[in-house]
Amino acid sequence: MLPAGQPKFRRRPADRPAEILSAALEVFAERGFQAARLEEVAKRAGVSKGALYLYFETKADLFRAVVTDAISPNIAHVKGLASAPVPFEEAVRTGVGMLAGKVVTDRRITGVVKLVIAESRNHPELATIWHETVVEPGVELISGLIAAAQARGEVRAGDPRLFAFGLMGPMVLSMVWRETFEPVGARPIDVPALARQHLDTVLKGMRP
Repeated sequence: MLPAGQPKFRRRPADRPAEILSAALEVFAERGFQAARLEEVAKRAGVSKGALYLYFETKADLFRAVVTDAISPNIAHVKGLASAPVPFEEAVRTGVGMLAGKVVTDRRITGVVKLVIAESRNHPELATIWHETVVEPGVELISGLIAAAQARGEVRAGDPRLFAFGLMGPMVLSMVWRETFEPVGARPIDVPALARQHLDTVLKGMRP
């Protein structure tokens, strides 16, 4: 429900101020979903709480918009790289390298990953949003890239979806490590170096 006195309409998604989504990403990453307060998002964005309701009816709506704004453009960028007429291994190295350098090393994004893992039991809508917006599109993109490479004879026979999980597994582990163990003194992971070494190993195993 909208607060009393607020207009009964929603602005177009394209009109959403970037400041609101940026502030919400920071608050979700720092506080978690349950503890995040729209008042704090509004304060950081420089708008009133009432203004948030012109765009988002619930906190889950705001979370979906944040995930879409923060992650989906990176998936779209990787999709563009994958569609280029380049060899499979070159496309994978470029795409995974970009994700390792821009996404996995962004504390705000890894904080949201931690949020999803920690709070999805009590808030399953968070897992649904993350799965629909990030996980499944990413897995489908990589699986399709692998299947096409198999058809060209660049990758050996095997389940493309399982190959995709094998390619991305260390990136997911590094996000969990960074958010769970580094804060208590664990040695940090050099994520770009991890990506390069992992790809050197796994791509050799995928060759015919």
